[in-house]
Amino acid sequence: AMAGEGSTFRLRCSLLGHGQDVRGLTRGLFPEGGFVSVSRDRTARLWAPDGLNRGFTEMHCMSGHSNFVSCVCIIPPSDLYPRGLIATGGNDHNICIFTIDNPAPLYILKGHKNTVCSLSSGKFGTLLSGSWDTTAKVWLNDRCMMTLQGHTAAIWAVKILPEQGLMLTGSADKTIKLWKAGRCERTFTGHEDCVRGLAILSEMEFLSCANDASVRRWQISGECLQVYYGHTNYIYSISVFPRCKDFVTTGEDRSLRIWKQGECTQTIRLPAQSVWCCCVLDNGDIVVGASDGIIRVFTESLERTASAEEIQAFENELAQASIDPKTGDLGDINADDLPGREHLKDPGTRDGQTRLIKDNGKVEAYQWSVSERRWIKIGDVVGSSGATQQTSGKVLFEGKEYDYVFTIDVNENGPSYKLPYNITDDPWLTAYNFLQKNDLNPMFLDQVAKFIMDNTKGQTLLSTSNQFSDPFTGAGRYVPGSSSGLSAIPGADPFTGAGRYVPGSASNAVPPVGGVDPFTGMGAYQSTAAKVENIYFPKKDAVTFDQANPTQILGKLKELNGTAAEEHKLTEDDLIILEKLLSATCNTSAETPTAQQLQTLWRAVNWPEDIVFPALDILRLSVRHPTVNENFCSEKEHVQFIVLLLKFLNPKGKQANQLLALRALCNCFVSHAGQKLMMEQRDEIMTQAIETKSGNNKNIHIALATLTLNYAVCLHKVNNIEGKAQCLSVISTVMEVVQDLEAIFRLLVALGTLISDDTNAVQLAKSLGIDSQIKKYASVSEPAKVKECCRFVLNLL
Repeated sequence: AMAGEGSTFRLRCSLLGHGQDVRGLTRGLFPEGGFVSVSRDRTARLWAPDGLNRGFTEMHCMSGHSNFVSCVCIIPPSDLYPRGLIATGGNDHNICIFTIDNPAPLYILKGHKNTVCSLSSGKFGTLLSGSWDTTAKVWLNDRCMMTLQGHTAAIWAVKILPEQGLMLTGSADKTIKLWKAGRCERTFTGHEDCVRGLAILSEMEFLSCANDASVRRWQISGECLQVYYGHTNYIYSISVFPRCKDFVTTGEDRSLRIWKQGECTQTIRLPAQSVWCCCVLDNGDIVVGASDGIIRVFTESLERTASAEEIQAFENELAQASIDPKTGDLGDINADDLPGREHLKDPGTRDGQTRLIKDNGKVEAYQWSVSERRWIKIGDVVGSSGATQQTSGKVLFEGKEYDYVFTIDVNENGPSYKLPYNITDDPWLTAYNFLQKNDLNPMFLDQVAKFIMDNTKGQTLLSTSNQFSDPFTGAGRYVPGSSSGLSAIPGADPFTGAGRYVPGSASNAVPPVGGVDPFTGMGAYQSTAAKVENIYFPKKDAVTFDQANPTQILGKLKELNGTAAEEHKLTEDDLIILEKLLSATCNTSAETPTAQQLQTLWRAVNWPEDIVFPALDILRLSVRHPTVNENFCSEKEHVQFIVLLLKFLNPKGKQANQLLALRALCNCFVSHAGQKLMMEQRDEIMTQAIETKSGNNKNIHIALATLTLNYAVCLHKVNNIEGKAQCLSVISTVMEVVQDLEAIFRLLVALGTLISDDTNAVQLAKSLGIDSQIKKYASVSEPAKVKECCRFVLNLL
């Protein structure tokens, strides 16, 4: 039974099972009322409510990670897996996917370059992951669909929003980003330290918690509606009660806090330093995981409350806990000034208020409970104890967690350097990376490695028992059990070259396209409304921009040549050469373009941007000719060629240049060399091209839609899901701003071509919400081709 208003949460049960810190929790779907926990002990465990008493039973234990498991989420049921799946992320950079009845993973998702510390699932089987490698990734089934890049430090929290295609990421760079169809739409600033957790309140609002000890409530539109203070140290997790705006938080101040109507109404202390995670079950009970490896469940329901003995045992455990004043929970303490036990005769003023007293030379901490009207002892205050660090590994350095962060002085008067180290790391490799990163002399290698080993003596066994030793790496290394040695080599530091890496974008060679005649290709666009069969997609050939008026183009070129500065002026001979090139490529003469003609054209397209457009128009027409295409798109020349065209796509530049550069890129697709180049540079080109959407120029929009369509034609032939994901994201983004129906039509053909014969692409399009974006075009009366094509696409979705 749900409890009434204003009641108090009390212990329901304590669950033993994990050998180390419990780092993640999520409510389960099956069995009903259960949940899943993950831990530094490298396992995930599924718990089911125990029918007879107030506890839970461990159904089974799942293993698949070679290092700590740090996060977990449930993937909703599908036809294939009617009871859903469990996803876990770990310090081994992997994500393991489990069914609920098998202890071994169904499959493993690889792709992140560092710890995966947050997971969130959406509709249609999509999964969002956040990592210390500064990226978030969108997965569909067993494939990575897109990588969200933009944060400058580790991503600690991710959430998929209810509205399709919207995602949130929270980072150690102190910001939260909102992504729509894979592009960053907005950045939320306000937190003063690492953002650690996110929770969704509604389609329009969400909460965040951070290392700055605050919780913030935000509107999707960008404004911060409220800031909640209560915790005295890092807040690690936040979870919302079902069907309301109340929530719970846990953190490094040993507490779980319950928030109702914007106020902290109850504080529950735990006998563990770090309360890492929490989740709320359907019945409103709260599950928390902490650094002592114990899971505790709290309830408002009297019939689910633990027995008096269990509650007494919990209070005794709490009273015996030792509190380290350095964690900032209790402020600076001067033991001599503290009052004695008589101080506890005065009642507290609010729930969770703490009071320190001195009794027989010992300092004790008490907390006021409003519901029970008494002071409950929450521990003895001791000097700094080194134990907390080893048990919870939470020294923060550059937004990531380590077991140790050493300060190394290389010479007396030089700067000191920070050396972060985890017990599971290889000391030699860590020392090597440290010297590389700080540009220090490699001869210090032995010294630094020895320093690490001396200062972590005996610690290696805490987190790696021998059975986990990896036969492929851990063999003859210097420190037994340092199994994760090799995983640290690639980009171990998430704060360096994040921007350079997008998996799988460049290496997909495009097979040659059989007999494309560059001078047709428009035929498929003539809609014959009489027989409504799908003549629209999948489109097989590229669409080009062929319309030309050579006389006009040359006239404009001559006129502007007259105004050009001396160093740019073309001679009469140059102009004749360009005239010949135009007639050769516009099919009016049978000659083949010459190297001299192409050199002259190259000089002309490098004119200043205010007069270059007629030259760009000649380039747009010529690049359809196989000889010209081969010349500009070949291995030798292509870099300058692409750089030139991308420069003209700058949305701040002249619209005529944007338009002609987009059309030239579309025309590159007519022959093999051009297709190969366009596919190799797809990521760069699409990222730049999409910026031209802002100009509201219908011709630019048609050219942008055509470029996307030509990519779709190529991607339909090679099954490259990352490429398709990028195109779907572009279609979704451009659909929002485009008014012109010809542009809409070309985007619809592109969409149909991308998702034809590919169930993954269909699911991805749905998860981005594209089906709801295009519905309105199914009722367009003129031109009929828009309506027809749209209906064919909707049939697939």
